Amino acid sequence: MTAPMDVTGGDTQAAPEAVVDVADGKAIQGRSLGQIAWMRLKRDKVALAGGLIVIFLILVAIFAPVIVGWFGQDPTQFNSDLIDTSTMAPKGGTGISAEHLFGIEPVNGRDIFSRVVYGARISLLIAFLATLLSVVIGTLLGVTAGYFGGLADSIISKTMDVFLAFPLLVFAIALAGIVPDSAFGLSGDTLRVALLVFVIGFFNWPYIGRIIRGQTLSLREREFVDAARSLGARGPYIIFRELLPNLVAPILVYATLLIPSNVLFEAALSFLGVGVRPPTPTWGGMLSEAVRFYTMPHFMFFPGMAIFITVLAFNLFGDGLRDALDPKAR
Repeated sequence: MTAPMDVTGGDTQAAPEAVVDVADGKAIQGRSLGQIAWMRLKRDKVALAGGLIVIFLILVAIFAPVIVGWFGQDPTQFNSDLIDTSTMAPKGGTGISAEHLFGIEPVNGRDIFSRVVYGARISLLIAFLATLLSVVIGTLLGVTAGYFGGLADSIISKTMDVFLAFPLLVFAIALAGIVPDSAFGLSGDTLRVALLVFVIGFFNWPYIGRIIRGQTLSLREREFVDAARSLGARGPYIIFRELLPNLVAPILVYATLLIPSNVLFEAALSFLGVGVRPPTPTWGGMLSEAVRFYTMPHFMFFPGMAIFITVLAFNLFGDGLRDALDPKAR
């Protein structure tokens, strides 16, 4: 069978779907994987809304002193004159006014709005640093186990199993009780933040480590890794120059989904009294104090809503980012 000829006498024409009509005469530029992912993400309005809320929360945490200066007051300032001495409740029920947008706390009269805004600093800082620590440790150990296999894989995998079975909450409570007020050259809130980052981040790395290990087991059999080996590349070069760039997408996706989990864990530790100590405001600490005043729901509502919105926004953005970077997983 002979190939079809062009009846006009010219060269054989390309298939219609292979012909690109450029009306303005400009050359067509290809899109990178990042640009393609951004185009998919822009079409997901829910994920974009979650991302905008995340950016807003980060800005609130960064500019907390400015925001409080405009709309609130010192989060540690007592307003005893606004408290009913007979019931120790805010006058008027909640104390909500133009000066106190979220009302005031019972007993001491501290401004709830200011404490929620400043609480975002502690909660997000601990969540981000703990996530960074988990991602770094989990990625390095996961890719090492997946690429080298054998004894290294066996040791790292068994270590992951031990950490996953570790009673983390009990350990955090015990560790917070034995650490003094000053240790390792740190003291006060700095020491408590560093302690929480270590507990949350160091003991949560196996979750991302198992995911990265599974991805590495698949990538190490790909042609580009075989090509690097054939050119004489050693293990560290292949891991950092060939494998890790191809693992950026799952690392980013899992990090965005791990941050809200760490926010909740920090809130739980603060709720149990082993987080950052008063009077420094944290969302979990405010909820812990509000439990005693269950007849005043505004005291618990605003820090609870802050946690709810933060976790929901990160989860929505993380889901959208996952779909944008890996549309086949939908």
